[in-house]
Parts: sequence; C-alpha cells; structure tokens
Amino acid sequence: MASQKNTKFIFVTGGVTSSLGKGIIAASLAKLLQARGFSVTIQKLDPYINVDPGTLNPYEHGECFVTEDGAETDLDLGHYERFLNINTSQENNVTTGRIYYNVITKEREGAYLGKTVQVIPHITDEIKRNIYAVADKNEYDIVITEIGGCVGDIESLPFIEAVRQVKWDVGTNNFLVINLTLIPYLRAAGELKTKPTQHAVKQLLESGIQPDILVCRTEHKLPQEIRKKLALFCNVNINSVIEAMDADSIYDVPLLMRKEKLDERVLAKLKLSHKVEPELTQWKNFLGKLKNPISDINIALVGKYIELPDAYKSITEAFIHAGAENETKVNVKWIHSEEVNAENVKSLLDNVHGVLVAPGFGERGIEGKIETIKYCREEKLPFFGICLGMQCAVVEFARNVLGLKDASSTEMEVKTKNPIIDLMEEQKSITQKGGTMRLGSYACDLKKNTKSYQAYGKTKINERHRHRYEFNNRYLQDIEAAGMKATGINPKTGLVEIVEIPEHPWFVGTQFHPELKSTVLNPHPLFVRFVKASLEHKILSESN
Repeated sequence: MASQKNTKFIFVTGGVTSSLGKGIIAASLAKLLQARGFSVTIQKLDPYINVDPGTLNPYEHGECFVTEDGAETDLDLGHYERFLNINTSQENNVTTGRIYYNVITKEREGAYLGKTVQVIPHITDEIKRNIYAVADKNEYDIVITEIGGCVGDIESLPFIEAVRQVKWDVGTNNFLVINLTLIPYLRAAGELKTKPTQHAVKQLLESGIQPDILVCRTEHKLPQEIRKKLALFCNVNINSVIEAMDADSIYDVPLLMRKEKLDERVLAKLKLSHKVEPELTQWKNFLGKLKNPISDINIALVGKYIELPDAYKSITEAFIHAGAENETKVNVKWIHSEEVNAENVKSLLDNVHGVLVAPGFGERGIEGKIETIKYCREEKLPFFGICLGMQCAVVEFARNVLGLKDASSTEMEVKTKNPIIDLMEEQKSITQKGGTMRLGSYACDLKKNTKSYQAYGKTKINERHRHRYEFNNRYLQDIEAAGMKATGINPKTGLVEIVEIPEHPWFVGTQFHPELKSTVLNPHPLFVRFVKASLEHKILSESN
C-alpha cells in the first residue's frame, strides 16, 4: 500500500488545545522546504464526520475554501496555497465522514469479500490510502499531513493509529512527527509550565507515536532550562525543541521557524541533503512592504458573519497581499449587514475609502447589503462585490435605477415578479445540499476597456466559484441600457461573471471568488486594483 516513490512523510499533530496554528506551522515548514528546492504539498485530515465543510455554518468552522477542482475544503488549505503558491485539490483535505463514506460504499459493493468491517484495518487502511494518494499523484519529495483537533480527542484516534502504521510502511527515515504544543505562562507564579506538554506527549506515546520535534507555542522566550526539561521528559533532542513565539503576522512565521532551524532539524532527521540555502528573497521583499507601508486606507467589509473573522479569511488575507503590492496598509472596518439601514449608512461608512460587500447565503442581512451598495453607487465610493455581493449590486441597480421596486433574488423571495437573480437551470432538480453547488474553476471572457480587463491585462481568465444562483439574462439588455455593464461572461453558458458601472470610479461585482486565488507572491489583480482605487479616492477626498 505504501508509496513506491521516495516520498518523505511528515505529520503535524496538536497537543493541549486547538487553534494553536498547526496549519501555519505546516505551511511555514513547507515554504522553507520548497525554498530549498524540494517539491512539497500539505494535506489536512479533519476528524469531524461531515463529508466536507461545505454544509457547515461559517460560525461553526470559518470559511469554506474551494479548490480549482471544485472541492469544498478546510480554510487551512487557503494558507497552504497562499504560502506555497501552488494549487491544492480534493486529495488535500479528507474528513472522517469521507473516510467512513468510502469504506461503507466499498462494503455495500462487496469489496471486502464478506469480512467484518472494522476500524483496524479497514478505516485505518482507507486513511493511509488517502495519505499515499497525494504523494503518488504528483510525485512529491515531501508530503506534510496536518491532523486536525488535539491528541487524545476520541475522533482523532483512527488517524493517530494510521499515522503509527505509516511509520512501519515507509520506514523510519521517511517518517517524522512534529507535535505542536502550548507552553502556558502562569502570571501569578511567573513561570512557564511544561506539564501540559508532557501529558500531551504521553498521550501520543500511549498511541505508539514518539514525536521527533516539539514546536512550542509561547508568549515568552523559552529559557534553556525549559528546553532541557522538555527534551528530558518528552524524549526528544534538545535542538528539536522549537520555540514558536506569537508573531505580528502569520507571514513572519517561516522566517521565525528558519531562525529556530526547524527546516534543518527536519532534513537531518529525514536524512535529506540540505540542497541549497532557502531562497526567500521575494518573501522578504513582501514582508518589507507589508511592515513599511507609505500609505494607509480604511475599507469596510460588510457581511453577516463578522463575529468570526475566519469566515472571511481569504478576503482579509487578499487585502494584506494587495495592500503590500500597493505599499498601503489596509485597515478593515467590520460592519454587520443586519445593522445597516438608510438612516445610518452614511455614518457607518464615514471615513471609509472603499467598501467590499461579502459573499454569503440566505436572506438575513440582505437589505443592509443593498443599502450599502446604493450609497456606494450614488456617492462614487469604490465598491467591490463578491458572489452574493455582486448579486445584491444587480438587485439594487434594478430597484433604484430601472425602477423595478420588487426586484429580488429567488433565493430570498421565491415568488418575486422580477427575479433579477434566479436559481441556475442545472440546480433546479437538485435536492441534496452537500457538494452540489457550481464549484471550482470556470472560464470567463473579459471585455476590453473595462476595469476588469485593466486589472488582469488579458481577455481570458479562470476563476473559482461557489454558488447556486445567477444573474437572470432576461434582464441583461435593460440593465446594460441603464448603465450597468456585463464585462465578464462565461464563454460556454453565457453566465454573467462580472458587472461594472463604467461611469463610476470603481464599481465591480464578481460572481466568482477572486479572494481564493490570491497568494503572497501573486496578489489577486482585482484586489490590487480595488485597493489602488480606494487609495486614489482617499487622496482625492483629502485634497477637496
């Protein structure tokens, strides 16, 4: 079953508590190894029973990240792509739900020849099959697999057992475990405490896994005596105790891990030659611009899940990338769309230089989004609408410019007389929710002499989607005659992908999700141009 190629397998587990940043550590290590010339990919194994995060409420799990091949995945895959500047796929995110679904499907097909289906070997074999599949698909030198949750979680046990078995499949020189753990600081005692980490490692040992490297999240420097204590009681070399102090930005972490020699320890344990020193010039240039902006702007993000910023993780990261490209700090002002109305919209958007109306589902907060867009359109404030944000822009235009006061989307009002936004034809017969939207990368043709064309610099693009509803082309002629133009069209279906108002300084709405393709080394062109337009608006308003 094991990969026949010389792939090295690294597993990142978490101890003590969740949300320590396993995804960022995995992405940072991958970046360092990639910068040394190795081909690397990262995989996330999630212990929850949902088949994928596509049906999860954003409040539950944050953003659902969509890959080029249309997989609805964990938001950590966004970090992987942003750091490595390579695409992930369906194989890079696997859940307990998908594992069990695959095994049960095989059992129903008779694949197990009448044997009793059990966690060991059938579930663990399916987990391993998914781990090796990533390596086999593209012949990577190194596959880093992040195990979601914490060591000791009942849901994680089959994954931990599968990891134990991988060591015997591939051999000790091709296998490494990094345990990310917390070293809490007790202010009253004035001490860093190692006991929680000791217990987390003990749980791993009880499962048959000895971590090779400890990465220790801490608010304070790790003294040498603490490192010695951890090494002694957790049975690792002292130079394999890695300090991971809180950083100003997630993009600092690769350099901090380089300073701690995490990549060197990994290469030594896997018996890999160091090849070359990591080439991080572009990364350092990005950090230089990020930390030394020459301007700053305020952009309002109007959405309905703002209590959990992770619900818009790719958008906020795209602002960081585009801000650095413009040498401008983007201050995001979070505005809950349910709180916006005609009376307060002006005061809420006071001192804001641009507005992004975020994607989402359902009717809650819709009228606030529409009121926001009306203000942006009338006051010539730079506007960027994504997915539902674009759809709301069309509805607002139909209501207040075309005079169709009852214009709406059938998502919000099934029996509306003017369905400016309607359910896609191929979606009308679909009843299941999971994985049934229009997902993944689709082509779009851009019209020349438009804001979008100026941003991309070409007429043919591909962007990622996640939606069931679309612009109703029955209204296209009237909408365009009134001044809103469809500037991006899907060449096969005629689906309107981008709308713009040419007479507006910057008014762009996209049916697709441009934020999903923005990376450190390739900031998304629409975000770059939107930030630039917002900066120009600030300069103009301050000069008047």
